Amino acid sequence: MTISSSLNAGVAGLQANAQRLGSISDNISNSATFGYKRVETDFESMVLSSGGGSYAAGGVRAATQRLIDQRGTLIGTSNATDLAVRGAGMMPVAQAAQVQAFGNDAPMYLATTGSFRTDAEGYLTSQSGLVLMGIPAALDGTIPPFPRDTADALEPVRIDTGQLAGNPTLNMKLGINLPATETEFGAAALTEQLSVEYFDNLGTSQSISITFTPTPPVAATDPATNEWTMVLTDSAQAGAEIGRYEITFLDARTAGGTISNVAPIAIPAGPNAGPSPAYTSTTGLLTVDVAAGPITIDIGAYGDTGGLSQLSYNFAPISVTKDGSAIGNFVGLDVDANGFVRATFDTGEIRLVYQIPLVNVPNPNGLEALDSQTYLPTRASGSFFLWDAGDGPTGDVVSFAREESTTDVAGELTDMIKTQRAYSSNAKVIQTVDEMLQETTNIKR
Repeated sequence: MTISSSLNAGVAGLQANAQRLGSISDNISNSATFGYKRVETDFESMVLSSGGGSYAAGGVRAATQRLIDQRGTLIGTSNATDLAVRGAGMMPVAQAAQVQAFGNDAPMYLATTGSFRTDAEGYLTSQSGLVLMGIPAALDGTIPPFPRDTADALEPVRIDTGQLAGNPTLNMKLGINLPATETEFGAAALTEQLSVEYFDNLGTSQSISITFTPTPPVAATDPATNEWTMVLTDSAQAGAEIGRYEITFLDARTAGGTISNVAPIAIPAGPNAGPSPAYTSTTGLLTVDVAAGPITIDIGAYGDTGGLSQLSYNFAPISVTKDGSAIGNFVGLDVDANGFVRATFDTGEIRLVYQIPLVNVPNPNGLEALDSQTYLPTRASGSFFLWDAGDGPTGDVVSFAREESTTDVAGELTDMIKTQRAYSSNAKVIQTVDEMLQETTNIKR
């Protein structure tokens, strides 16, 4: 019984070391594979006898585990959609073949890194056939709420590289100084003019023309009025008035030159004849209706130094800003640390198109490993949850980067030498047992 168990233990040792050598060879062959997680093989002793009587060798068995929670070194690249996860969490991906078959219903896989580029249909796809998945943004550029414990809201990231984008103007801010001397008696009382471009709903350039006319004093003994009439007209409505206001400025040691009163004046004629849009003194906002719709204009609140002012003797458009843009062509993508994917256009317009959440599980080493460094959640890994990158237990997303293999070649070669010696020793045990059995059979002779 003892000799037989020794033979079985030797065979078990050969099998276990052969399995370890297999994991070592796999690790070394993937030492240059981006995102590869090394495999570790541990040995466990087997005990067949427990005290008393003759001893029976139990041998050994091997247990193999892929260390998915280990992270490799990040290296820089030149592609904006080369992505890697720094810290915990994984990016959701799908198989390109399943995207073609099931579209948005393609099942979710997990990966820690990938080099993605748009394919012929616009999907962000890696060379190994993985398609990046994310949450599509709404038309207003926001990410809608989505369920976090299921992949139902995820869609393959698809970018239309031939798309055009325009953004209508919704807001303006006027930082303009009016000459205080023009409201004094005997001044030329010149009307100051300014045209501010805006973009309509189709990206066409239009303009709001603004005139400022001073109100002079009636008599030479009267002080400066510090009063102006502001008239706004819309080029898209053939120059029709869209607002008329009487603006008075402070003449005091504190807050001098700032707005003290804004009084809407009725528009006398034209398609918009009637009351001018209201002005809010606490916010400094008034909303006019151009042909494309409403535009909110910030002229400054009472006492505000950042809007209209009346100082010195110069007319100066100090800061006139607006949002919106003309029609532009797609030029590229950008992915930030929070996983937001933004499309950039040649007009400078930047539009949020997707959010890439990071998937986290309680036990990453319990994930099922598949080809191309992808993984699937299992009962052993626990239920997954979709986190915003950089939030909760997850890390962030790094663009222009790839994750290297976690294989340490020097360490693997050292383990290979140890495994080779152990294998040879187990073979020697089998040889010795064979010689002992031979001696036993020779007793009969």
